[in-house]
Amino acid sequence: MSRPYLRPWTLAVVIGAAGALGLAACSSSPSHSSASSNVASTSYNTGSGPSATTTTVNGAIAPIPTADLSPAGTAGTAPTLKIPSGTPPTELQSADLITGVGVEATSGDNVTVQYVLGTYSSGKVVQSSWTSQPFSFTLGAGQVIPGWDQGVVGMKLGGRRELIIPPSLGYGARSPGAGIAPNDTLVFVIDLLKIN
Repeated sequence: MSRPYLRPWTLAVVIGAAGALGLAACSSSPSHSSASSNVASTSYNTGSGPSATTTTVNGAIAPIPTADLSPAGTAGTAPTLKIPSGTPPTELQSADLITGVGVEATSGDNVTVQYVLGTYSSGKVVQSSWTSQPFSFTLGAGQVIPGWDQGVVGMKLGGRRELIIPPSLGYGARSPGAGIAPNDTLVFVIDLLKIN
């Protein structure tokens, strides 16, 4: 079983039964703070393609440029991840590839997701829950990296969201394991399966 790196006070990298890298952040980075409840989200869809999502958490989330978006794919199947070329962004970027319906995830909700992770340093996928099992965590409780606590807020059930997470909201200067370099920029595609 692969588990995203737990944060913030876990120093060990979680290794699942399948030997996959987990997603735990190290507590030594001063930038790891809990997501604020001060979140505003605006989504817009220009038609049949993915919609860009602008989310403001402490003024730091921007839409992913259209040229950098991963393909939307099909709900219920593992997504294809596109790692953008060029200079990584310094702020959190977000886009809804598939817009969900109904309830939105809010801070304090227990959510279950599937995800694919790629890194700018490797230029490829380094982890996927699709090869093991979905992952559950409490949104906004500091159990995952700040980029997730901030970027998953506002997702609707059944939605697929891409997040490009700078080091300050990811793992910072510490490498939590293979495929993730110090000060790496992370690219996630996350499917929201359940909200409790």
